Amino acid sequence: MKIELRNIIHIYLAKRWALLLTVVILATARAEAQTDSTAYKTDPLEKIAELPLLVNDTVLKTKKPKRDWSTWSPDPQRALWLALVIPGGGQIYNRKYWKLPLVYGGFMGCLYAMSWNNMMYKDYSQAYLDIMDSDPTTQSYNRFLHFGMTIDSSNEERYKKIFKSRKDKYRRWRDMSFFCLIGVYALSVIDAYVDAELSQFDISDDLSLKVEPTLMNNGNSGNILEGSSIGVNVGLRF
Repeated sequence: MKIELRNIIHIYLAKRWALLLTVVILATARAEAQTDSTAYKTDPLEKIAELPLLVNDTVLKTKKPKRDWSTWSPDPQRALWLALVIPGGGQIYNRKYWKLPLVYGGFMGCLYAMSWNNMMYKDYSQAYLDIMDSDPTTQSYNRFLHFGMTIDSSNEERYKKIFKSRKDKYRRWRDMSFFCLIGVYALSVIDAYVDAELSQFDISDDLSLKVEPTLMNNGNSGNILEGSSIGVNVGLRF
């Protein structure tokens, strides 16, 4: 009987120790889980509080500073290349917009003169060819005659000279218009480059020209007053 009671007591104590050990293990595991979750968990309010700072930092990094046009000066090389590639581009880059009507007006005038002279050259060339051949059906020269005028043997040679002269004249004017177009283009390029160069030229108050009378020693006498003459002294400060 005593043996059975002892066995019952041992079994009871073993169960109590097993239960206690289980409770301790579970409590330890829960404490470690809470520690890990606290270490890696981020508070959403902290993220919201940091978000404006990140946005402000990003805006400050990506925002370009405003250009101060009062101290801006054009680059001569860039103005030259823009004027070479785009007619009037150098003047736009130099911010000299008032020169654009002059540049484009020169281009349009030269192109119109070249087109007009080329048209007249072709018309008088055809008239000259028609009056030189013996085909009576080719008489395009009649539209150049005055009202009621006709060409016959008495005035044929004179009109041949007139048509040839006008043909050569309009051809020469057409070629001159083309060279004038090239000249306007070259002037626009030179103007853009020189304008950009002069924008960096010092025009401060230190630049001054001073003109004043002075005594010049001729060296003919030991006396300064007797060997001197009155002159003008010009001084340039830069």
